[in-house]
Amino acid sequence: MACSYVLTPNPTKLNLSFAPSDLDAPSPSSSVSFTNNTRTQGRRKLISSPNSSVSGDSTPALLNFPNYPSPNPIIPEKDTSRWNPLQRAASAALDFAETALLRRERSKPLPKTVDPRHQISGNYAPVPEQPVKSSISVDGKIPDCIDGVYLRNGANPLFEPVSGHHLFDGDGMVHAVKISNGEASYSCRFTETERLVQEKQLGSPIFPKAIGELHGHTGIARLMLFYARGLFGLLNHKNGTGVANAGLVYFHDRLLAMSEDDLPYQVRITDNGDLETVGRFDFDGQLNSAMIAHPKIDPETKELFALSYDVVKKPYLKYFRISPDGEKSPDVEIPLASPTMMHDFAITENFVVIPDQQVVFQLSDMILGKSPVKYDGEKISRFGILPRNAKDASEMVWVESPETFCFHLWNAWESPETDEVVVIGSCMTPADSIFNECDEQLNSVLSEIRLNLKTGKSTRRTIIPGSVQMNLEAGMVNRNLLGRKTRYAYLAIAEPWPKVSGFAKVDLSTGEVKNHFYGGKKYGGEPFFLPRGLESDGEDDGYIMSFVHDEESWESELQIVNAVTLELEATVKLPSRVPYGFHGTFVNSSDMLNQA
Repeated sequence: MACSYVLTPNPTKLNLSFAPSDLDAPSPSSSVSFTNNTRTQGRRKLISSPNSSVSGDSTPALLNFPNYPSPNPIIPEKDTSRWNPLQRAASAALDFAETALLRRERSKPLPKTVDPRHQISGNYAPVPEQPVKSSISVDGKIPDCIDGVYLRNGANPLFEPVSGHHLFDGDGMVHAVKISNGEASYSCRFTETERLVQEKQLGSPIFPKAIGELHGHTGIARLMLFYARGLFGLLNHKNGTGVANAGLVYFHDRLLAMSEDDLPYQVRITDNGDLETVGRFDFDGQLNSAMIAHPKIDPETKELFALSYDVVKKPYLKYFRISPDGEKSPDVEIPLASPTMMHDFAITENFVVIPDQQVVFQLSDMILGKSPVKYDGEKISRFGILPRNAKDASEMVWVESPETFCFHLWNAWESPETDEVVVIGSCMTPADSIFNECDEQLNSVLSEIRLNLKTGKSTRRTIIPGSVQMNLEAGMVNRNLLGRKTRYAYLAIAEPWPKVSGFAKVDLSTGEVKNHFYGGKKYGGEPFFLPRGLESDGEDDGYIMSFVHDEESWESELQIVNAVTLELEATVKLPSRVPYGFHGTFVNSSDMLNQA
């Protein structure tokens, strides 16, 4: 049965606003009110969802978007001077049609999975950009070997949602902490996607949101309005519609921000630690389709491996690799019967491991008034194992792994003595829990999945004993051992779900778990493992870095934890709030000097 547990915090008794003198300060005394705004050019609006129910007591959440200060607001008024009379008339007619559509949408309650009051309340709420702030306070001592920039991506909507909004729909914002000689600076910037640039010019969130808005008959109507605006030249959708809010990777002398609905975007790190968007990056014209948000870089060959999937037309899935100097291989088309939601995959020394699971896209369901993202109970989950240098899919070996859905795969390696490929991932149930709503409790169980290449059979075991079982999501292994057998994984303890109360260091062989909890009302996100350097003594010789937010003091920090002892080495006190986000990376100072 398709069902879900909501990937959002409990919004009860949450009152947020942004004061002009401190754009990130909470204002607990703010009054509670909601408006029925249509698409407007206003810069500070309250989220509106008049008929949504709120669990707990009757006090709803309040969310004010940042009040960008005058005289240079980040969101300009709509400029129609460049439009001809026909375009102005078309814009007015389409705005009128959309107003009617919004009125219809608001006559019904929103599911929690797309209700902005749930999806972006609390510390999921957006923040404004921050220019570099240097010499910020540090408690403890930052290890001498840490020299570079820690960066983390996340969803940060610039505009107030006018209807449904899922956490994953927000505009991409990268938060950066530059560390040099034990001192730190901080900045955060939007990734200036084609979508964001045009919406700034238009003064409203005009591009459809892939998860929050594109469902049922209203989703079809919204798509028709969107493409009608393109037909009249009111916007340009040919240069991508993605938000670049999920993954980050440093490759080919470039920092790339990604979401699987578009090409990657190059973001340049300045000398002082600020961020500048260079633009969409297609590897000099070689890449003409979207790229998955979790490409893999082999630690020895330095090649990048990636997937691209399409939800509309065949081929639904393509695989490719890119050499260290930026030369892309021809696409390998992977035959799939239907488009599959594929957020991650894995590599080994000789293979790529591709999940084909039970969460699929079925756009025809929109005609029936349903979500296009669905759980297909008749489909059997499987993994495809393909040689990394394959020129076509003829050598693909498919191994079934029933009722397996892993949103993320932490690592994989080959076991020649047993003819198996070993995959480490967190198996999530219900499988479509992030997208569709029900009352069933979500579980994310760290698992070892063995895929036998000779027999075509699979086995799956839970790595952590049942007595200490916990939800583990978001994390990594030592990236210097990606695709090779690893002993340790560092994973977010997603409890109380979906908040992250700390991280676990898991011995993948024995199941032994050592935990680091942030304490009190502090919650974080993905733990990023940074090896100590060339002089590292072992697989776990390094440091864990994670943004942490205190929901009592409403302050954020970067924690640096010794990965061997799990003792806190240093805390970087951040000058403004950092919302809970997605995935990060670290760029060494030497790599910064060589940026393209």
